[in-house]
Amino acid sequence: MEKLKNLFSRKKKAKKDAKDFETTDHQVELSELYARFGVDPVKGLSSEAAAQKLEQYGRNQLTPPKVTPVWLLFLKTMFSGFNVLLWLGCTASCVCYAIEYSQDPWDAKTDNLYLGIVLGVVVFVTAIFQFTQERKSSTIMKSFAEMIPPKAKVLRDGKVSEIKAVELVPGDIVHVEFGDTTPADLRIIEARGMKVDNSSLTGENEPIARKPECTAVNPMETRNLAFFGTNIVEGTGVGLVILTGDKTAMGNIAGLTHKEAGKAPIHAEMHNFIRIIGIVAVGIGLTFFAISLLYKYHFLEALVFLIGIIVANVPEGIVCTVTICLTLTAVKMRKKNCLVKNLEAVETLGSTSTICSDKTGTLTQNKMTVTHFWFPEGKATYCAPGENIDPNGTTALAALIRSATLCSRADFKDPENKSVEIQKREATGDASEIAILRFCERTTGDVHVMRQANPKVAEIPFNSANKYQVSIHKRPKGPFLLVMKGAPEQIYARCSTYSRPGLPDEPVSSDFAKSFEKVNAHLGKKGERVLGFCDFELDPEKFPPDFTFDTEVTNFPLTGLRFLGVISMIDPPRPGVPEAVKLCQNAGIRVAMVTGDHPITATAIAKQVNIIRENAKVTLIVEDKDRENFRPCDGDFSVQDEALVIHGEQLKKLTDKELENIVRNHRQVVFARTSPVQKLIIVTAYQSVGKIVAVTGDGVNDAPALSKAHIGIAMGITGTEVSKSAADMILLNDNFTSIVTAVEEGRLIFDNLKKSIAYTLTSNVPELTPFLVYVVFGLPLPMSIIAILCIDLGTDMWPAISYAYEVAESDIMQRPPRDPKYDRLVNFRLLRYSYLQIGFIQGMAGFMTYAAVMADNGFRLNDLYNLRLRWEDKGINDLTDSFGQEWSFEERKCLEKCCHAAFFYAIVVVQWADLIASKMRTNSIVAHGFANKALNMGMLSTVLLCVFLLYTPFVNQMFALMPLRLRWCLIAIPYAFLIFTYDEMRRYWNRLHPQGLVFNETFY
Repeated sequence: MEKLKNLFSRKKKAKKDAKDFETTDHQVELSELYARFGVDPVKGLSSEAAAQKLEQYGRNQLTPPKVTPVWLLFLKTMFSGFNVLLWLGCTASCVCYAIEYSQDPWDAKTDNLYLGIVLGVVVFVTAIFQFTQERKSSTIMKSFAEMIPPKAKVLRDGKVSEIKAVELVPGDIVHVEFGDTTPADLRIIEARGMKVDNSSLTGENEPIARKPECTAVNPMETRNLAFFGTNIVEGTGVGLVILTGDKTAMGNIAGLTHKEAGKAPIHAEMHNFIRIIGIVAVGIGLTFFAISLLYKYHFLEALVFLIGIIVANVPEGIVCTVTICLTLTAVKMRKKNCLVKNLEAVETLGSTSTICSDKTGTLTQNKMTVTHFWFPEGKATYCAPGENIDPNGTTALAALIRSATLCSRADFKDPENKSVEIQKREATGDASEIAILRFCERTTGDVHVMRQANPKVAEIPFNSANKYQVSIHKRPKGPFLLVMKGAPEQIYARCSTYSRPGLPDEPVSSDFAKSFEKVNAHLGKKGERVLGFCDFELDPEKFPPDFTFDTEVTNFPLTGLRFLGVISMIDPPRPGVPEAVKLCQNAGIRVAMVTGDHPITATAIAKQVNIIRENAKVTLIVEDKDRENFRPCDGDFSVQDEALVIHGEQLKKLTDKELENIVRNHRQVVFARTSPVQKLIIVTAYQSVGKIVAVTGDGVNDAPALSKAHIGIAMGITGTEVSKSAADMILLNDNFTSIVTAVEEGRLIFDNLKKSIAYTLTSNVPELTPFLVYVVFGLPLPMSIIAILCIDLGTDMWPAISYAYEVAESDIMQRPPRDPKYDRLVNFRLLRYSYLQIGFIQGMAGFMTYAAVMADNGFRLNDLYNLRLRWEDKGINDLTDSFGQEWSFEERKCLEKCCHAAFFYAIVVVQWADLIASKMRTNSIVAHGFANKALNMGMLSTVLLCVFLLYTPFVNQMFALMPLRLRWCLIAIPYAFLIFTYDEMRRYWNRLHPQGLVFNETFY
């Protein structure tokens, strides 16, 4: 219960601390703002007043977060995890050698000194490798800083001049124009055709007009504010600086990005692994340290036992192995368009249970595309992207295409270049107009031919008040042609007739009105943006060829026009995304859409990409009454057939319990019109119910959620530098389908790390038991610490790393996501399997080989009991064996090295079989095969290294080993076959009886 309270309190704290950007400066009168900031609207601030305000408010820049020094990060790496145990072993070894040396410099054993040096080098090299791989350079603030324009035009002392943007203060009056970046949060004073691109803040890719009047209470929705960092894409304007630096909307997002990020699951797994192995190593070590003292061993000897047991238990190379495995997988993912910035993110995707995906640019193409067109007495015709339409099919269609071609300000940057595919040609203009331009280019073949034949003589640009655009064209023959486009309702209201295919125009009627309303509603429900078109031939007597058109005080008709039809467009889903979402759902991963777009558009796209299933009941929570009528389900179960679409304004009003219920129990959820803070709250809510959350995004507004998620995924093509800096992984092709590939690779690396650890831990038993029998039964030491290091840092390293190349087993994407509470990287089933099953057989192989070597040289096993003291006594040079032969101290030490070599060799042989057995957790080796070339080479490397250490002169002396006879080498081979056969039978039984007793006890 306490854990649940902590989880819940964390969510509430996040919801309380993270606040949406708030201001009321857009609602008050300009005169009141002038008075508040002490500014003259004609002359601006004086230089003295600006200097005082700069002192009061500070520079117009974002405060960077506190950065931990590099040296401190390195020290943390050096003295954490397994390294602590290895540093203790290193220190103890050096202290033992120093004590022995002080007592008798000539008789001091150099083994302890060499061991201390080796352990120190291992820790240092491992720490450097881990540090360089894991260090994530935080460039988020640098990316935010790059959004500040260097200069700004400001009115001060009655003159407009350029100053550094960082010197702007609240109260300054700023002039902006097309191409500028807004230097601070501005209250609009004047706007002349001014449009801004707020996509970095809201995710909407449509430029939005600005004007002096307040249009909404929500500051992010009103039209009389321009925000720091957004781009002016049309027109000019004048604005009053109301907020600067950290106080701006962008500063609010930057502050949220600094919040503590969710820890990667692999981090918790490695911590758990270290804790378990540490407890086992220290526990067994201290136990036998105490037993050694009870057996009257010298303190130094007991301390050496303690060091040996710790070294035998701690897999010294495991940190390097894990890091290299993650690095190799990151390289593979890079080839599949997934650039991993943080190595821990490689595995995190495999653990992901929820993906919170942005819509624009991730699920969709971020390109408005014409999808339907309709003309009177026809039906809404679907137009596939890239499909060519015959404009001469009917006179009505030809008139619609002509109007759409002429009534447009969009154009191709290089109109003469026909070699590039139409959809890929660069164009200028509004996103919707560019979509219609491409549609008309495909239909007419060349829009420039039609435009040159019908030159524009007058134009009224689109504005939010009129909601239409008008242009008048001079035709080669006949009267002037007026064409108009705009909101369908506005266009319909200005028409008195409509065109009919192959027939005379007809006056609008109630039947036509019903047809128009039906089509408009049908396309609107699909989430498409609909534009209406009409035209009118001007009377040549009233409008002769030399007539001058006035667009300010219109001297031409804007009513009584001829309705032509509608064209609708949408940002369509990317190819492959619906299938990818289904694959995620089949793998047990929930996909939730989190977007700043309108609920209707979001719902339409969610249905197309399978986030909302075809027959699902959709519940909209868009207004207060929807939220009040909504009854969340009770109980911990998933609502399979109900989809929720939640508006950001209603999300604010949900209680903690309601939000927790939604994210726990509903699989089909769309969050629309969300702010950066709300995205952060959504991520935190999913995390609070135990979900491993991945977040995708491309805008500045996504940065806080990207940073907070267990893994943030940014878009490589359309993504802002801020989002890329905040993310752990970048999709180089901006395609959601790449995430599915990354999920599979993440699951595969978790499986392979388990296999690698199972393989590595198995040899702990044959490495540990020699010290135990040495202490308890008084046998001559079967294997040295140096030999253990030869295994852990030598023969085991390549094979353990080679598991990173192991191919996936057949069910990898049919399993549900792993439960971090139960499906651990290292659990007791894995320890039981490694220590008590395979490890036990390996120990038997080692001791059998050791006993054979001893017996071959005259020492029977029963005569070895309690022989240790006499064996190690330098004064005894006539120790008799089982057959009465006498052995000097030097001869005994030579035989002991031979035993160490035999035990070492036996472990290498049985580890061969363990390497093959650990390749599969479920499948048979017959089905799985030997496709892993790196592992095959690893098997060869262990043999070559073993032969090198045993049979190379001087090298074997350096490692205190000896060459072996052939008959001794054959003893361990049957045990290798036993391991292989046992594990093959175990997996076969598990396939026959899943969830049976053997499965529950041995499947790790």
